[in-house]
Amino acid sequence: MSSFKQLAIIGPTASGKSALAIDIAKRHDGVIFSIDSLAVYKKMDIVSAKPSLSEQEGIKHFGIDILDVTQEFSAQKVTLLYEEAKAYALQHQKNLIVVGGSSFYLKSLLTGLSVLPEFSKKTIAKTEQTLKDLPSAHAYLKKLDPLSVENISENDPYRLEKLFLIHYETGMSPSEYFKAHPPLETIQDLSIFEILVSRDVLRERVKKRTNIMIKSGLIDEIADLEFVYGRSWRPMKAIGVIETLQYLDNKCDLSELEDLITTHTMQLAKRQSTFNRTQFQNVVRLELDQLPDEIDNVFT
Repeated sequence: MSSFKQLAIIGPTASGKSALAIDIAKRHDGVIFSIDSLAVYKKMDIVSAKPSLSEQEGIKHFGIDILDVTQEFSAQKVTLLYEEAKAYALQHQKNLIVVGGSSFYLKSLLTGLSVLPEFSKKTIAKTEQTLKDLPSAHAYLKKLDPLSVENISENDPYRLEKLFLIHYETGMSPSEYFKAHPPLETIQDLSIFEILVSRDVLRERVKKRTNIMIKSGLIDEIADLEFVYGRSWRPMKAIGVIETLQYLDNKCDLSELEDLITTHTMQLAKRQSTFNRTQFQNVVRLELDQLPDEIDNVFT
């Protein structure tokens, strides 16, 4: 498909990314690849604010309802899903719109990923044992390979896990491994558009969305998820989930639940905006109502 186009729409949570992506896909014959760390999970419908089937308006979506709560979502998984979405778009002569709030995964597509080794059961078990004492695990890596943990907190078991798996499986420090296995670029020729929104406007949008989520059955959704899966899995520690679990534990009332989710979502939005501003270059950054005309230029 010589005329194939792909673009990405980024922005803080509740900024209107999904609706804009669907509008662009409808007008420019596209499919959508969602990069969202919650929407990828089945049964997490309300808490992830994923577009419902009716809201998808017949546009084919990739990256939604793919994993069970017990499965890990990773940059490697994102790469596989992106390649699947792109292959479909090319085969069916469609364009591809990448959208989502988990910009870390978009960054990984742009910079590429190193191929990881297969991890043995022995390596996995040893890593699990090591991570039972996170401060000591972090201190060990800091002494072995300071660069690898320069921006990783000692309270971040997920990122530390990857480094220990590599170290125990290969005997190399993480930095040595990544130097020997440079990342393979995945995505090219991607136009990026970021939705800018004032903090006051975004707070009102987040507050309204949170209220709708609670009225739509958020509490029952989280209670059902807890009953089936428990609380230990990573998605069960996400914003919207953890606060609702506090409500179910009688640690806050309904009004406090809404305030907590709103506050924590706004904190997330700030982190997302900072990441987008510092990690992506050559981005068109405009308010929501100004972006469609700019995006249309990609297809001319």
